[in-house]
Amino acid sequence: MESENNKPEISIILPCQNEAEALPFCLKQIKKTIKENSLNAEIIVSDSSTDKSPEIAKRENVILVKHDKDGYGVAYLEAFKFAKGKYIFMADADGTYDFAEIPNFLKYLREGYDFVIGDRFSGKMEKGAMPFFHKLGNPLLSGTLRLFFGTTIKDSHCGMRAISKKSLKNLNLQTTGMEFASEMVIKALKNNLKIKELPINYYKRKGKSKLKTFSDAWKHMRFMLLYSPLFLFFIPGFFMLLLGVLSMFWFYFGNPEILGIKLFYHPMFFSSLLMISGYQLIIFSVFAKTYSITHLKEESAFMDKIYKYLTIERASILGFFIIFLGIIIYFFILKKWLNSGFGELNEIKNSIVALTLITTGIQTIFSSFMLSILGIKK
Repeated sequence: MESENNKPEISIILPCQNEAEALPFCLKQIKKTIKENSLNAEIIVSDSSTDKSPEIAKRENVILVKHDKDGYGVAYLEAFKFAKGKYIFMADADGTYDFAEIPNFLKYLREGYDFVIGDRFSGKMEKGAMPFFHKLGNPLLSGTLRLFFGTTIKDSHCGMRAISKKSLKNLNLQTTGMEFASEMVIKALKNNLKIKELPINYYKRKGKSKLKTFSDAWKHMRFMLLYSPLFLFFIPGFFMLLLGVLSMFWFYFGNPEILGIKLFYHPMFFSSLLMISGYQLIIFSVFAKTYSITHLKEESAFMDKIYKYLTIERASILGFFIIFLGIIIYFFILKKWLNSGFGELNEIKNSIVALTLITTGIQTIFSSFMLSILGIKK
């Protein structure tokens, strides 16, 4: 068994897919940095290439993890299995990053930071290093992440980053594609890791890029939305419900004119749709938040207070009360119809209100049971 003293302090991981043009340059620069700074390090090339990249890695006498699986995240997940270092350093093998920066990242890890990430926009960026749409998209995605998760990270998709192995294990990273970069940052934030962002230089890549501008951007955005139920569910749901309630009252108590067109009960169907859909989205936000607390180890003092009062029994009573209101309205409609001798009725507005109430009540009852299921901890 390998002793702790013989283990490398830092594992330098390069994801590699057909980087024969850039890989020799990267490995030469890494070895020079290791030698000049007397680092106790290992170099791991995580490879899924069909070109000469594996032969280059073998020739350079580094650790080759040959998995032949597509995906940026897969490359790292496969390499993590073999990394022995106390710290993990990550960067692309395309020549865009300056590996002389490794000691700077290591310095902050040694000082107690859990996660260190580069900021390409605060350093020197070589002309043509980043395509036009990436210059627009990266700040937009990073700005979205700052908005959703309350962080100050400026370049959340920078590929040069380092993390302590202990912290890495706690993140339990799962994604296999480009969204892996977002997952690492988001989970670092949610696990309250001590994070440091460093200005770094960025250069034109050597060889052909594998990035798919719009599909990869969507993967990042999709992952951020999935981890932010407030923005994905609650905020849209709240405004839909609010608009539905206000318009429902407006059309129920009158026949307003809009642009000279007099409206009757027909828009109330749309109001009902908004109310039911908005209410369901708010419920989804509670589901998502509950899952993150019970299964992803998040903490929320606000939700803890809600759980004390939001029990199955109380929610069910509320749901049955809402259903009862809808049934009462239908009862009076039925009574009026009977009194009229089964004649024609103009009770569409009341029928819409009753339908909306009964549907909302059913949502409330069964959602409370679903919430209790999600609330069961592992």
